[in-house]
Formats: sequence, C-alpha cells, structure tokens
Amino acid sequence: MRRHARTLLAAAAALATAAAVTLAVAAPAQAAGPTATFVKTADWGTGWEGRYTITNDGPATLTGWQVAFTLPAGTTLGSYWDATVSSSGQRHTFTNRSWNGTVAPGASVTFGFLATGSGSPTDCTLNGAPCGGGTPTTPPTTTPPPTTPPPTTPPPTTPPPGGLPRHALIGYLHATFANGSGYLRMADVPSDWDIINLAFGEPTSPTSGDIRFALCPASECPGVETEAEFVAAIRAKQQQGRKVLLSIGGQNGQVQLTTTAARDTFVRSVSAIIDRYGLDGLDIDFEGHSLYLNAGDTDFRNPTTPVVVNLIAAIRTLKQRYGAGFVLTMAPETFFVQLGYQFYGPGPWGGQDPRAGSYLPVIHALRDDITVLHVQDYNSGPIMGLDNQYHTMGNADFHVAMTDMLLAGFPVAGNTSAVFPPLREDQVAFGAPSSPSAGNGYLAPAGVQAAVNCLVRGQSCGAYVPRSGTNPAFRGLMTWSINWDRYYAWEFRLSHGPFLRALP
Repeated sequence: MRRHARTLLAAAAALATAAAVTLAVAAPAQAAGPTATFVKTADWGTGWEGRYTITNDGPATLTGWQVAFTLPAGTTLGSYWDATVSSSGQRHTFTNRSWNGTVAPGASVTFGFLATGSGSPTDCTLNGAPCGGGTPTTPPTTTPPPTTPPPTTPPPTTPPPGGLPRHALIGYLHATFANGSGYLRMADVPSDWDIINLAFGEPTSPTSGDIRFALCPASECPGVETEAEFVAAIRAKQQQGRKVLLSIGGQNGQVQLTTTAARDTFVRSVSAIIDRYGLDGLDIDFEGHSLYLNAGDTDFRNPTTPVVVNLIAAIRTLKQRYGAGFVLTMAPETFFVQLGYQFYGPGPWGGQDPRAGSYLPVIHALRDDITVLHVQDYNSGPIMGLDNQYHTMGNADFHVAMTDMLLAGFPVAGNTSAVFPPLREDQVAFGAPSSPSAGNGYLAPAGVQAAVNCLVRGQSCGAYVPRSGTNPAFRGLMTWSINWDRYYAWEFRLSHGPFLRALP
C-alpha cells in the first residue's frame, strides 16, 4: 500500500519436485534495446513455473515495462509475482511494480508466474515491440490502482488489552501523500473508524532501519493541516476511544533489518515517531522484498533469517517499552501467510520464492502480542485453501477460505509435524478494498457481509465451509483506504460500520 497499489505479491512458488528443471526458450539475435527472455524454471507435467527476465541493452534507462504474451488453449495462468497482470482471454499483460520499473542500461529485472497445462508463451511483446529485440515503443503510462497495510503451543486465552470494540472498523489514512483520492485531514476522518493506520512510515534506505514520517507536503496536498493541528486531531480521536497507529512499509517502503544495528535504529526511530505524535501503537505492512527466508530456514517456530529474527526482536522491544496497552496490527499479503500452506521459503531444493510464507514466523513469535492481524485479501493470485482447492479473490468464498486458515490453523508446506496454530477469533480480521479504484479484488458490500456472516454465524456460506466453525468474536474489517472510501461517498464505512456494530 502506498501512493499507488498495495503490492500484489500473492504468487505461488515452484513445485519442489521439479525445481531443478530449467527449459530455456531461445530468443532471436539481440538488438540494442530492451529484451524479455523466458525460461521455465520448473515443470511437473501438469503445470510449470515460468520467469521472464527484462534486460536493458539500450543506451537509455527504461522507466517502465509491459510484457504481453499468449498462452495456448488448455494452458491457464495461475499465481504471479513482481508484476501486476491484466488478461483478455489467453492474452496476459504483465506490468512492472514500483520497485522494478526502472531498469538502467545493462541491468535486468524479473517477474514470475505459475501456469497449469503444457503450453508455453507465444507472441511475446515488450512495450509493444518483439521481446527478442526491436524498436522499443514508449513505455505505457500506468497508474496501478491504489491499495493500502502471527506448532506447538496453544494460543493464549486472555486477549491483550486494546480498548477496541468487539467488532472493529479499521482503515488506512494517506497521511504522507495525496494519491488520486485526495488528501483527508485527520480532523475530518469520521469517528466510525476504530483504528486509523497512518500511511506510511518509510526507511531512509531499505537496510538502514531508520524510519521517517512526515505529513504530506503542501505542494502535493494543498489542504494539509499543520503538525499541531494534526496532533490535536489525533488527541480528539483518542478521546473518542479510537486508536491511531503508525503503519510502516507499504508498497514503496521496503524494510530489511539485516543487522542488529538496523534493528536498534528501527526501535529508536519508530519510538521517536510514536512519542512525537502520541500514537497508540504500530501497524506492520511489510511488502515486496522486506521479508524472506534464507536457505535452511525451514521451521517457522525457530526462524534464523536475520530480517525475520531482527523484526521480531524489534517489535518485542517496542511492546516492552510501551506496555500492555500498545496496539499491534499487521497487514500481510496472502503470499506471505496463506501461501505457506503449500510453500515455505526457498524450499528443500532452493527453487521456490524465498518470500513464500515468510510472515508466519513473525506472526507466530508475536501471537501473544498481536492485537489484530488483517491479511490483505486483494491484489492476490489464486491461493489454495484448507479444502485443497484454489480460491480467487473478488468473492465471498475467498475471504472465508483465507480467514478460516488463520482461525483453524494449518500445516506449513504440507508438513503435519509443523502446524501453524490458530489465532484467537478476536485477533483476526480481513482486508478488502474500499472501492473498485482501491485495489484488485473489490467485492460489493453484500458479498463482504456474506463472508462475515459465514465466519461469525455459519450463515450465508457458499461452496467453502469453514473448518474453524463459527467465530462470534471475529474482530472485523480492514480497508485500503479511508481516503478512497471518502472518494466513493463512504460506501465501505456506511455499509460495514453499522453491520459490524449489529453483530452479536
């Protein structure tokens, strides 16, 4: 979640049984310009994993890219990563994300995807020119839709204090940027929002750990309030019983705590922001390449990768500093959580995406401290649920299946001796786009409420039946974003606020 889309990283990793297979597709003689080269990095007969490498052999920096290709009949696109995608029939167009759109001369970037069937891509174009090289066209101007953001031991029975209503309405406020939805002053945020996540605190560099937060500049946000007005509005919200948190990360805020020095800097800089504005807690919205698992880090209960271990330690330190009333929320994407049912880290052969399931050790280690986990059920590829069927975003079953995994628990990477235990009902919410412009996977209010009724009451369920049974203490709904909800006449707030308050 940032100035444009909340990152879509819900892609599946390669099947380990064929991770060593690499089938290259030869390209024509390279021209002096950008090219896109395809390889099958794994093939297991009924499907395969593919990767495109975009290389800039031209003299000028490439400032954006689109790779389009056709899959033959009988071959279907599955999950994908490091790009967004739009499809028309068998034609699929992949567009760069914010962090990999700029390609300097001589540099390369990649994106990948899964497919079912035996066919390979044909008729590939890169920015409208042949993928093997040719006269490049001007990169298309793209504006991704804006989006926004824990076995063996049983979950605790006593929820940490947080002062939240039984069922909460949670939203992200564009505090540091305007976006196409426009800037919204803190004082003008309706009181219906129980948790307001300030988007975003971002690092000075990916590995510095030095988090900075500043209100949107007046040049970008003509109506921005002064800092004193902003703080006064926060106090007014808190007096109404609302919680205001610093959200760290988002699409552009890559945070990699690779060293203990970065960990300590993270704690100091985050504490300074919380103290300056008098905030109630922290929201972790790490996306992109912030979290990953190193080779050999295979047990979510005992992580060894520094970016994971240091993040856990940093959050524990902050929790200890601020005490029991510190509100901690997280907004991971499905790629980092539910995908762990199938794939975890680079896998035993090292061929999988190392980010798969990488939030699981963080969630598990902090499960006694997490106030609300609200996974982004949007900008997601198909994800397998506990029924061993793939579920696709944009319908009630997807919300139910993804949320049920957190409420019922699941074996990680199919290992029945390494089961991720369920979270408490009151710790679990799910995230949905507030409007069609806010993210892929928008679902009208009736569909979202059908999913909640299924999870809470066991009513209005579709094809997926929750393994967790009924969950009357289910915490509520998160959305990206409050600004986009205001832009669309408050559809999310006016529909779901009263609905949540009416739940038992």
